[in-house]
This record gives sequence, C-alpha cells and structure tokens, in this order.
Amino acid sequence: MKVVIIGAGVAGLAIGWRLLQAGAAVTILDRGQPAQGATWAAAGMLAVTAELEEAGEAESAFALHSNTLWPGFAAEIEQVSGVGIGFVRGGALLLAGNAGELEAMRSRGTVLDGAGARALVPMLADDVAGGLWAADEARVDNRALGEVLTIAFLKAGGILIPQEAVVTIEERGGTACVMTPYGRHYADAFVIAAGAWSGLLANIPITPVKGEIIALMPPANQPLPGPVIWGNGVYLVPRDHEGEKRLLVGATMREAGFDTSLSPQERERLRAAAQCLIPSLKHWTLSDHWAGLRPKSPDGLPLLGLLRGNIFVAGGQFRNGILLAPAIAQLMADIVLGKTKTIPAFDPRRFG
Repeated sequence: MKVVIIGAGVAGLAIGWRLLQAGAAVTILDRGQPAQGATWAAAGMLAVTAELEEAGEAESAFALHSNTLWPGFAAEIEQVSGVGIGFVRGGALLLAGNAGELEAMRSRGTVLDGAGARALVPMLADDVAGGLWAADEARVDNRALGEVLTIAFLKAGGILIPQEAVVTIEERGGTACVMTPYGRHYADAFVIAAGAWSGLLANIPITPVKGEIIALMPPANQPLPGPVIWGNGVYLVPRDHEGEKRLLVGATMREAGFDTSLSPQERERLRAAAQCLIPSLKHWTLSDHWAGLRPKSPDGLPLLGLLRGNIFVAGGQFRNGILLAPAIAQLMADIVLGKTKTIPAFDPRRFG
C-alpha cells in the first residue's frame, strides 16, 4: 500500500513511521522543513492534568491512553535513532490563586498548602496559596522529538520531501491525487496532517490559533524549578538540553490567521505573569521569543479518520499535539490500513 502524508510535524512523522513498520510505502510532503511548525514552537508538556480539566469523556480517555503509551514510545524512537528526547516525569504543580481555588482542587488529587508548594519549589513567591501536585506529569524536548522522529522515519525507509507545498487535492471518482508546484503525487491513501494549514486543503474546518512563548535563562549557578508550574494564566517549563538551561514561559492564545509576528506587549505580559509566581525571574535573561500556530477545530476536538474517498485527516490537536502523538500515530495507521474504525467523537465528517 502506498500512502502520501501531507505534513511532517509530530503527527505526520509518527503516523508515517507506524505505517512503515506495518509494511506500507510512505512519502511525506512538507511545505517547509520537517517538524518546524507547531512541533518546533511547542513547550513539550504532556499536560493531562492541566489541559484536560474540562475535557469530555472521549477526549480524556484518548489523552490518558496516549499518556500511558509515552514511556514505551519514547524508548522506542530513542533506540531507533540513537538520540535522546528528554522525556522525564518531573511532575507538575498547578498553583491556586487563592484559598477558595485551593479548596476546589482537593477533589482532583494531592493538594499542597503554601509551605508545601514552596518546599517543592523554593523560589515560589511567599504569597502562593498552594496548589495541586500532579507527580506523574511528564515533559519532553519537543524540538528533539521532531528531529528523532525524522530520523526514525527515514531509517524505516520513508521518503521525506521538504519544501514541497501541496497546492490542491484533485478528487475524481472517489480517489485523489495531490498537486504541488513540482508535479502530482498518486497513492492508495492520503493523510492530511498539515497542522494549522490543513484547513486550506479539502475544506477541513481547522483554523490557526497563534501562541507566543518566551525563554528565560538563569544567572550562573541558579537552578531551574524541578516541575512544570502552572498559574496566573501561564505555564513555566524547565528545559535543560545539552547543558543549556532555560525556562519556557507560555503561552498566549489569539486567532490572527497565519500571522506569526512577535508582540512586545505579549512578551512583557508573559514575563510579568511569571515573575508574580517566581519574583527572582526579574534577574533572569530573556534569551528567546517565538510564535507558533495551533490547529483548532470548531469544537476543540481532533479530527482523526476518513474524510472521504481515500483522503484521511489527522488534525485539530490544538494544544495537545505532543501529548496525543503516540495514540494518534497508532490509531491513524490502523484506520488507514483498515484495521480499526474512527472514534465517533473525532470523526472528521461530524461537521458535515
């Protein structure tokens, strides 16, 4: 079976890799370089507790399933590529804004008072009321993940064609071919996994949502916080990769089309919010500032499965693309190969 995947982000690469393992021939086309879109711009949290507080049953079950797959998934791609992706279960601390919020957190798990939170993260502000401690929360270096998945895909025999944007999908008699500036690509199945750009193809209801993140570098001998920290409308993600220590602070959320320009106002808002949680951050150096585009569907749920004919979709992951990657890879490979059916809540055809 020949499969063409449109988009070399974490979803497209992981789906392609799983399809290759199952014996398919896979080509991935990307409008730019592999894993340089939302995968590159993310912060790498596997945020089951923080991101899924208000999720429905299907979304929660799928996310929890993917979370259980992550240790094995990480070990497998690291073994294949010989490169680490920084997968670690460092936990997450979800801070409460006041005593009332802290009390409401008790039904969700282990709650720490202010002293307990500061014992866990000594650099926290003195007025922190406490928070929910999620010890099993994990994180990964998302940029390393993109590189490793690219290596794994190519080692498995996949064909990756960067800088070849799909202009249109031509459909005739229940089958399709994709057209690029350089020619046509034919296949038994096509998987659209182009992130925020998926909405430009095959009338898929996905829109881009811009998110900005900053990175702060600590002074010499200043440690990073151990867990991911959520509070005051931001998250703080420690990143220690190849000796470079940074604290990622994100993220804004704005529907602005495909605009990825950087806003000084948003940069300062992110920094000010982080400094309210950890006052000493005012002495840290701003080392980077970037923006990415999240792919969002009308109901906030992913679109995973057959769209029509021989066209499939893997999109709309919104803020959880990294978390859902292992489960999406296996589910979509099985759907394309006819081994399983689409999950109704994620059916791409649900919008008509």
